[in-house]
Amino acid sequence: MQVMALDRTGFRRFALFVAPALLLLIIGVPAADARRREEPVFAKSAADAALRNRLASLAPTVSPEEARTVAQTAYTTGRELAREWRVVWPPGLQNFLVNSGARKGGLCFQWATELLGRLHALKLQTLELHWAESFAGTVSEHNVIVVTARGQPFSQGILLDNWRYSGRLIWGPVAGDPHYEWEENAGELSRRLQTREVAAR
Repeated sequence: MQVMALDRTGFRRFALFVAPALLLLIIGVPAADARRREEPVFAKSAADAALRNRLASLAPTVSPEEARTVAQTAYTTGRELAREWRVVWPPGLQNFLVNSGARKGGLCFQWATELLGRLHALKLQTLELHWAESFAGTVSEHNVIVVTARGQPFSQGILLDNWRYSGRLIWGPVAGDPHYEWEENAGELSRRLQTREVAAR
């Protein structure tokens, strides 16, 4: 009887501690999901080869020249606006300064809008722009631009974010950002482009 009691105790311990661990190992996080939760990385320069190559590899139809121009534009936009808006770290402090009238720009949607306008002006033929938002309608809302090959699903795109590090461009798979769950807002993309066109007249 004592052996059976020990067996039951051992089984309970197995069920409580070992079994869940084994279950995680067996079903765990699928390899694809583990890959998709990679941290976005910094673009090293306006000629960042990794970003350029990643954009070009979105599809065989993507023009390497367009990929190069998009990477360069995204990088330089962040640096130029950081100087123009006198951006400080961290982004939350810049947000406070903008909202209090002490700075002209630097809110996340302003970074995204400016980048959208500059990329749209390139008249891209093989790459497509998307407006992305996370935590929409909350105080934590964040907006970025996502680039895909023309006709490619939003979920396969590359996010371009100048806000998160105060003008230093970061990029990565839109589905891989561990801090945000991105959703496309095609209506907001159209609205912002129309607003810019009206303002330019």
